[in-house]
Order: sequence, then C-alpha cells, then structure tokens
Amino acid sequence: MESREPHTTSGGGGGRYTLPPSRLQPEDILFCIDVDPECLIEMKNTSVTGRPFTRLESIKQGILLFVHAKLAVNQDHRFAYCALGKSPFWLKKEFSSEVDSAIAAFRGITVDSSAGHADLTHLFKVANHEAKKSRAQNRILRVILLYCRSSVAPHHQWPISQKLFTFDVVYLHDKPGPDNCPQKVYDGLVDALEQVSEYEGYIFESGQGLTRVLFRHMCVLLSHPQQRCGQDDIDIPKSLTKKPPVVDLTPSDQECVPVSSQ
Repeated sequence: MESREPHTTSGGGGGRYTLPPSRLQPEDILFCIDVDPECLIEMKNTSVTGRPFTRLESIKQGILLFVHAKLAVNQDHRFAYCALGKSPFWLKKEFSSEVDSAIAAFRGITVDSSAGHADLTHLFKVANHEAKKSRAQNRILRVILLYCRSSVAPHHQWPISQKLFTFDVVYLHDKPGPDNCPQKVYDGLVDALEQVSEYEGYIFESGQGLTRVLFRHMCVLLSHPQQRCGQDDIDIPKSLTKKPPVVDLTPSDQECVPVSSQ
C-alpha cells in the first residue's frame, strides 16, 4: 500500500491511497476422493435410465464440473488426483491442465472394502512436498478432500507451524443414528482444516443425498484462496425466496413527456 499526496491549490484534503496491482498465483489443485464403501451409497438423484447415482459417481461429475469451470477462468490452473482408503494413494500424480487427465484418473478408482480408519497424515505430507514445488514455480497448492464416512472421523499428526497449502473439504454423510456420528466426523474435519490450511479453507457438508447440493458446494470452491472472504461471510448462491421483487413501472408511475407530431 502506498500513499500519494493529492495535487490541490487550496491546501486541504488528505492523502490518496492506491493499492499496487497484483496477480493471483495459478493453482495446483489436488483432489482426494474417499473410496471407503460408503462412497457407493446411492444419492436421491437418478440417471436417464432411472438408476440412482452413487456418491462416487456424483463426486466424479462434480470434479469434472469444477475442472471445466476453473479452466474457463484461467487455463494455467493444474490438477492431480488421489484416493483415500486407510491412507491416500495416487490416481494421477502429475499435475495437468488437461480435462482428460481427470477422466483417466477416474478409471483407476477402486473401492477399498477394508478402509476402516482414515489417516490424513500422509496426505498432508504429500501436500506439503507438492506445495514446496508449486511455490518454486510461483504457484500455490490446494487440497480438496471429498469425504464420505458417517461414523469414522479422520485423524492426523501435523505440526501447527507448517501451513504451506490450502485445505478444502466436502463431506457427504448419512443422517445421525445409532451407528453414525456425522457431527463428530465433521468436527474432526474442521480441526484438521484449521490446523493445516494456509489461506481461508472452506468445509461444506450434506446429508441430503442431493447431487445439486454437491454441485453447489463445488461451485463455491471455485473461489481462489488468495481472494476469499471468511466462510461465515459467504452469501452465495442467493436464495430465490429472499430475492427482492422486481418493480414494474406502470404508465402512471412514468413521467409523461409530450411528443410532437412534427
């Protein structure tokens, strides 16, 4: 921020402040997809054949929506993909701006029936390593975790002092019940986000089973970490029920202007 004195003849007035222009750094975005058996739970939406979409299928669609939209904003953004069983493993390690790389990564997804507990420590170690490489290229790294376990809270061990990447979470879960504790899982995800995220990280959850809710969350995550507001201040998308009514001017409301016939 710099201050410039205004040129005035009266001698009054304060300084004029200008903000030097700056360019947002391109993003390297690492998607981490939960492959616990709960990712195969059916959503409420159905395909054109009438078959319900699973959470995993909806997540794939949401990621493709995100990638296409993000590249429309800036073609210099890049993406890589991993999956989370007991620990994360690579689906597509090299960051790429090609949409086809996402489709190729999806082909390598297999559900881990023995996933059990989820350890995010290795994911954060990988992200920390990749973040250093991104910084060397004047880029920033973001991790987007898509988590599906309703009764398994992830755990991690990570020093509070290391914050080299931004961490976002989308949490799809079942309703609370005797075998489920989504609130406890959500709280664990919030703790992880607050501990590791460099810029403002967002976390969204849904137990409704609606694909459109997932897509809405993915659209909000398009926001660049370097220009985000706090999550509590997000007011998009606007609710149609709260939209102010359109004022329709009737002839009596409008000013009458005489029109010459010549």
